[in-house]
Amino acid sequence: MVPKNLRPLVPYLKRHRFGLLLGALCVLLTNAISVQFPRVIQHAVDDLNQNITAPILAKYALLIVAVFAVKGVFQFLTRWIVIGISRVIEFDLRNDLFAHLERLSYSFYQRNRTGDIMAKATNDLNAVRMLLGPAIMYSANTIVFTALALFYMLRMSPMLTLYAFLPLPIASIVIQYFGRRIHERFERIQAMFSDISARAQENFSGARVIRAYVQEESEIIAFENANQEYIRRSLKLVRLMGMLWPTLELMLGIAIVIVLWLGGREVIGGQMQVNLVSYLGTRTTMHLSGSMTVGQFAAFNTYMMQLTWPVIALGWVINIFQRGTASMVRIQEIFSQQPEIADLDNGATGAPPVRPAGDARLSTRDISGEIEFCNLNFAYNGTQVLKDVNLRIPAGSSLAIVGPTGSGKTTLVNLIPRIYDADPGTVLIDGRPIRQFPLDTLRRQIGFVPQETFLFSDTIRENIAYGIAQEDGEATPADIQAAADAANIAQDIESFPEGYNTTVGERGITLSGGQKQRTAIARALLRNPSILILDDALSSVDTNTEDKILNHLREIMQGRTTIFISHRVSTVRNADSIAVLHQGRIVEQGTHDQLIARNGYYTDLYNKQLLEEELAEV
Repeated sequence: MVPKNLRPLVPYLKRHRFGLLLGALCVLLTNAISVQFPRVIQHAVDDLNQNITAPILAKYALLIVAVFAVKGVFQFLTRWIVIGISRVIEFDLRNDLFAHLERLSYSFYQRNRTGDIMAKATNDLNAVRMLLGPAIMYSANTIVFTALALFYMLRMSPMLTLYAFLPLPIASIVIQYFGRRIHERFERIQAMFSDISARAQENFSGARVIRAYVQEESEIIAFENANQEYIRRSLKLVRLMGMLWPTLELMLGIAIVIVLWLGGREVIGGQMQVNLVSYLGTRTTMHLSGSMTVGQFAAFNTYMMQLTWPVIALGWVINIFQRGTASMVRIQEIFSQQPEIADLDNGATGAPPVRPAGDARLSTRDISGEIEFCNLNFAYNGTQVLKDVNLRIPAGSSLAIVGPTGSGKTTLVNLIPRIYDADPGTVLIDGRPIRQFPLDTLRRQIGFVPQETFLFSDTIRENIAYGIAQEDGEATPADIQAAADAANIAQDIESFPEGYNTTVGERGITLSGGQKQRTAIARALLRNPSILILDDALSSVDTNTEDKILNHLREIMQGRTTIFISHRVSTVRNADSIAVLHQGRIVEQGTHDQLIARNGYYTDLYNKQLLEEELAEV
C-alpha cells in the first residue's frame, strides 16, 4: 500500500517497472549470496575443529573470496540500476514541475515567492530523489537480507532466534516515534530554507535599491538571523537523528548479548569433543549431548553482525523517507495548483466557457484585431477595478488610454491576452468571445510590452529574437535589425563594443531604462503582431526618441490594431481614439481635438503638461 503523500510518484515508478524488477532481482541475488558467508564460516569452523590442513584452509578462503566477488557484482548492478532509475525519475519530475510552472497563471506568481518556488524545485526535489533511490535500495536490502538470515537462523536454533528478535517490538515503537518527529522537523527546516532562498533572491534582484538606501549591513544581519534559525532547526533534527541511531544500535547490542549468553550455553551443553591430557600422559575423550555446534554458533553470531548495517541503515532510511515525504508534500502543493486561465477543453476554472453554436473553439491563427469590451466589470479579490466598460476598437486603428494611477488602465489591457480572465462574453475579438480562441493562437497574435520591462540574462540579439516563437523558426539578423530600427534602439546597440552580442545582465541591468523599454518594444515588433499593446512602454524615453518610435510604429502597424497607455499627451495626441479612464470607468472618449473641446479631465491633463513644459524651458 503506497502512502497517500507518495501516490503522485506511482506513475513515475510504473514507467520504470521493468528496470525496478531487474533491480529487485539483483537485490535478491546480492543478499542470497551474502547470507552464504556465515554458512561458509559454519562449515569452516566445524571442519577445522576436526582436521586442520592447508587444502581445507585454501578451499574455504577461496569460497569466501568467491562469495564476496559475486556479491560485489550484483551489488554494483543494484546500485547502477536503482540509483540510475532515481536519477531518471528526478529528471522527469523536474521537467514536469517546470512545465507545470510554465502553465500556471500569472496570479500564482503573485501569491508565491520566487525563492520558495526555487527551493521546492531544487532542495525538495533532491530529497524526493533520495527517497526513490537510496531509500528504496537500502529498504529492499534490509527486508530481503533479514528474511533470508531469519530463515537460516531459525533452522539453526528457533529458540535462540526468538530471543535475538525480542527487542524488535521496542525498536518498531522507537522507529514510529522518531519517524513522526523527523517528518515534522524536516518540514519546518524546508520552510526555513524557502525563506532563506526567497531573501537571497530578493537581495540579488534588488541589489541596486539596497545600495542606494545603504541597507547592506541590515540585510546581512537579517540574512544571518534567518540562517541561524535554519541552523537551529537543523540541529534539532541532528539531535533527533543522533538519538535514533544509538537507540537502534542499543537494541541490536542487547540482541547480540542475548545470543552470546544463551547461544554460548547451548554450545557448552552441546556435543563437543574435548581432549584432556591427564597427569599420567593418557588421552581421554569425553562426549556431551546438545543441539548447536561451534560452527553454527559462529555462523549465528555472524548473521547477527551482518544485521548491524541493515539496522543502522534502517535509521538512515527512516530519515530519508520522512524527508522525502515532507518534500513531496511541498512539491505536490505546486502540482495541485491548476491554471486559472486555460483553453476551453483544458477545464479552465472560473466562469463557464462561452461556446458559439456548432463550434467548440476557433483553430485559425488569423486575427484581424477588432477588440470590443461589452458591459465589462472586473474585480480583484472582491475589489471592483473596472466598472461597466463599453469600448470598441476597430481593426487596424489605434487607441490611447489615459487616466490617473490606479484607474484600471493596465488591468484593462491585461484582459486582452488573457493574463486575467473577464466574465464570459464581455471581451470580444473579431466579434467572438475571447475564450473561444486557443491561448497560443491568441497570444501569438499579440505583441505585449508590459509596464515592468523584463529582459533575460542573455545577449541583446537573443532578447529581441525571443519575440519569435520557436515553432515559427529563427529570426534572421535582418529581421532583428529591422525591429531594432523600428524601436529606435539600433543606433545604441551598434555603439556597444559587442553590438547585438552584448550581454545585458540579469533583467537587463546593464542598460538604461529607456534602452530596456526600446529593446522590449523591438521584441514585440519582431513577431509582426495583429495587436500591439504598449503599457506605458515609452515612459523612460525622451520626447524626441518617443516621436521617432511613434512614427515608426505608425508605419509598421498600418492596418493593425495598436493600444498604448501613457501619461503624456504628446504620446497619445495622434491616436485615432483616446479613452480616459477614471476610477474604473470610461469618462471620456474621442480624438485629441474632441477631448480638448470638452474641457474635461483630458483638457486638465493637457494644460498641466503644457505648463510643465513651459516651466522646464525657463
